[in-house]
Amino acid sequence: MKKYFAISLLLLSLGFKANAQSRGIKIGYIDMEYILQNVPDYAEAKNQLEQKAQKWKQDIEAKKVEIAKLKDALKTERALLTKELIDEREEEIKFQEDELLDFQQRKFGPDGDLITQKAVLVKPIQDQVFTAVQDIAEVKKYDYVFDKSSDLTMLFAAKRHDISDQVVRAITRAEKREQLSKNN
Repeated sequence: MKKYFAISLLLLSLGFKANAQSRGIKIGYIDMEYILQNVPDYAEAKNQLEQKAQKWKQDIEAKKVEIAKLKDALKTERALLTKELIDEREEEIKFQEDELLDFQQRKFGPDGDLITQKAVLVKPIQDQVFTAVQDIAEVKKYDYVFDKSSDLTMLFAAKRHDISDQVVRAITRAEKREQLSKNN
């Protein structure tokens, strides 16, 4: 019994393999940048994040101006100050500069708030895109779907294989259904 089951399983898998070979490989691609530009939620959240980043940049510039004023004041008063007062002011300037660098790293560094909030912003949309891509790929029987905007080098791609618009429509439909269900 087990022998027949193994043989039938082997024949069945060979049949699927032959069927896949006879129809050819079907490949599609998406352009994640295009999709993100056309998803309204992403554009709105990106705008909010850019406003935060702009505020942080203004805070940094204000702090730089403050430090420059402290340096200028020290430069002009240096001749009148004692060694201890000069050291104290230089220490204060150094502290302010270190504080500024720390703030810049917290906001714009590799593990900073900007990068973290971008990841938080993009994650739900990426999840929607991946779900939509999987659904479309299953329905249209794609064997592979690539992201044109990633590090993958795509030397040529026929527009007919681009399913980005389908992904945007699927996400938009899902959002509309969600809105209707909230309103009802």
